[in-house]
Amino acid sequence: MRIGVLTCRILELEWAHLLTRDPDVARITVVGEEHASGLIESIRSEGGAVQIVPGLPPSRASEDTPAAGEPRIDVIVRVLQLGLHSRKRSLQEGIVQAAGDLGRHVDVIVLGYGLCGNALQDPAALLSGCGVPVFIPMDEDHPVDDCVGLIIGGRENYYAEQCREPGTFFMTAGWTRHWRTMFTGGGSSCDAATAKLLFAEYKRSLLVLSPVLDEGEMRKQIGEFNSSYGLRTEAVQGSLDILEATWREAKQHLLSAEAEKE
Repeated sequence: MRIGVLTCRILELEWAHLLTRDPDVARITVVGEEHASGLIESIRSEGGAVQIVPGLPPSRASEDTPAAGEPRIDVIVRVLQLGLHSRKRSLQEGIVQAAGDLGRHVDVIVLGYGLCGNALQDPAALLSGCGVPVFIPMDEDHPVDDCVGLIIGGRENYYAEQCREPGTFFMTAGWTRHWRTMFTGGGSSCDAATAKLLFAEYKRSLLVLSPVLDEGEMRKQIGEFNSSYGLRTEAVQGSLDILEATWREAKQHLLSAEAEKE
């Protein structure tokens, strides 16, 4: 049985944390594109083993049958480039194509994305052609807004912090590691001067804490960011609860489907 994970680099630490701690995962395979280097490093730093392949592995029909009592789930992870976020259409098309490719090699897909500027406003329709069930992180009855909504605990918590300080830039673990790429490189259309204008009205960087990265390291990572744009640092506790719930739902679907075959 295979679960496909389709995500961006912002969530590489969260996926490494989740996958290396799941006893049901027999093997983690990462499609070895340049965008996956951070995930591969994170899996190894968590003590996990990872198989790196240049392209997608063979189809589902050719997978090995695990011995009785062994973990039964193989995970194939594809990491997409951060630059896709610069345009809604680019992100949408990139995810649809990647899901279609991945769907031929797995039994279900879990997305490491939310609505992301409404690029995935109707994921069921958008990804209906990939041929397998797709699970997207949910905030009650709707997908999470984005990676911040995923870690901060949903729209209600997200909105409360925006009301507390409208000039807030949210920093999850991944954002503290990749903010330079998002704003000044990696396909971003935002140069340094434009970024200065963009952040003119911002007042604080809000660290959204989770188990994947120490608060002290997060503060260190955004020192230059805050200095450049004149922001103060505050922190709020987040969690991996929504991501973990999505993962459990996908696993349960897969295990139930397998049980029906027996």
